[in-house]
Amino acid sequence: MSDAHVHPRPRNPLTRYVFSTDHKVIAVQFLFSGLIFFAVGGLLAMIIRWQLAWPWRPVPILSKWLWSAPALGGQMPPEFYNKLFTMHATIMIFFVIIPILTGAFGNFLIPLMIGARDMAFPKLNMFSYWIMWPGFAFLLASFFVEGGPSEAGWTGYPPLSTDPHAAPGSLNGQTYWLLALLCAGISSLTGSINYITTVVMLRAPGMKMFRMPMTVWSLFITALLQAFALPVLTSALVMQLLDRTAGTNFFSPVGASVGNGPAVTGGGAPLLFQHLFWFYSHPAVYVMILPGMGIASDVISTFSRKPLFGYKPMVVALAAIAGLGFIVWGHHMFQSGMNPALGATFMVSTMMIALPSAIKVFNWIGTMWGGRIQYTSAMLNAMAFVSMFIIGGLSGIFMAATPVDIHIHDTYFIVGHIHYVLFGGSTFAIFAGVYYWFPKIFGRTMNEGLGKVHFLFTFIFMTGTFLFMHIVGWHGHMRRIPDPTVYEFLRAPGVVWMNQFMTICAFALGLAQVPFVLNFFYSLVAGPKAEANPWKANSLEWTTASPPPHYNFEDLPRVFHAPYEYSVPGGEEDYLPQTSPLPPNITLDPVMA
Repeated sequence: MSDAHVHPRPRNPLTRYVFSTDHKVIAVQFLFSGLIFFAVGGLLAMIIRWQLAWPWRPVPILSKWLWSAPALGGQMPPEFYNKLFTMHATIMIFFVIIPILTGAFGNFLIPLMIGARDMAFPKLNMFSYWIMWPGFAFLLASFFVEGGPSEAGWTGYPPLSTDPHAAPGSLNGQTYWLLALLCAGISSLTGSINYITTVVMLRAPGMKMFRMPMTVWSLFITALLQAFALPVLTSALVMQLLDRTAGTNFFSPVGASVGNGPAVTGGGAPLLFQHLFWFYSHPAVYVMILPGMGIASDVISTFSRKPLFGYKPMVVALAAIAGLGFIVWGHHMFQSGMNPALGATFMVSTMMIALPSAIKVFNWIGTMWGGRIQYTSAMLNAMAFVSMFIIGGLSGIFMAATPVDIHIHDTYFIVGHIHYVLFGGSTFAIFAGVYYWFPKIFGRTMNEGLGKVHFLFTFIFMTGTFLFMHIVGWHGHMRRIPDPTVYEFLRAPGVVWMNQFMTICAFALGLAQVPFVLNFFYSLVAGPKAEANPWKANSLEWTTASPPPHYNFEDLPRVFHAPYEYSVPGGEEDYLPQTSPLPPNITLDPVMA
């Protein structure tokens, strides 16, 4: 097994840095691609916020380019607003958060943390990245085809997404959207197969399952989620694509026209698409949050200088969240008129997810309690992840109750909830992971001062942007409505000024990313050289050079205990790497041994 991936480092720059089979290079490719699309998705969000703050006022620069026709007068057409929020959500979910958390961190960390030289299938790993590029191309091309990009929402519900009469001019854009998501799904599916095989088959000697870091556990469980749920979404996307291009009627209730006559009855079931879509897309919420939980666990333990509180219960809680995630998809469809008994089943199972989630929150707090906390940029972002996850999770319990959900489902309360979970949760976890593993990935350290400035302003303006969404949602501000001024006439005072305040905070939130960008790229070329283990951490990736050599480890490491042995009584240092045998005077907790 030790020689399974011994192959010479490529000499050709094209195969070394572009079409590489090295998991570390592929991870960097995923990271840079995700960050580029992060900027694109963020710019789309700025246009959305401008429209909500100052409805129908010309957008600077964009209006002169897109809407200069006299009939438009510089105003954004209402249908373009639909395209904006469709593409913003699609990019941020499928081309930013999932590729960075699973593609970048998963690729880089899994082999290093389990003591392997590479992924189980290096060429399949390369394929999982490059199949994303046709998806990128389809998504960007949809902006330039006739009718523009999809305007059916990121969920792509039929009949709006399947019947060209219901969505005039969006035929090409919606088709490109489907092709883009198919490419992204294939990428995730092939990656998950690789992750599962690597974790099961290529662990270093002594690396038992319950000696793996939480980051590996979270990525492993996420890969299982992807492997079981993604084929369902893929089949739904293929069926919708056939409805649009081959005249089938899986989801379309209206069939094709015969000659110049009216369309015949198709007999498709639009509700079927919702079931198939959410059977994947609710577990996908955990695909976007479980890796963040693993990252936060490792960062919090390292900078609290304490063992992770309740390691095995946290693993079980991760598995429980993933398992329950498969049986709660119906809570996205309480408005569809489902049987009350079935709705109650979905409601109770949704509420049950609060239990393993609470276990993790209390374990994170228990890890920090009494610790010697080091407030690094990574630690601050990990702590922000925990706090935002608590707020987003608590608002999620509201929506688990069917009567409440029916009232607030189409309001901005839902938008505020999902952004607290995904921006406040996933994005803070991404920042924590970048600050924590940047020295290992690139061999240089980031500037801590700039990192803390970035964290502070991101935290403040993120709260200002998304907190008020819950309030305007309670006032009845509906999603997908481009003009909130109508609510002033419905006796919902404050909706307009709150939208303006949120927009100002959103622009400030975008500017708050400038210190991160400067810090990231300056540190890439001029940051201080990093030690092999700058954080005095225990897991295996810190036992090799920064950045790691081509084979990761010259000799495969041997593991003697779990990765969270900090401040062990009787030890000479306050950390004990997994490769260090236990001194004779130290006895570990049998739960962690």
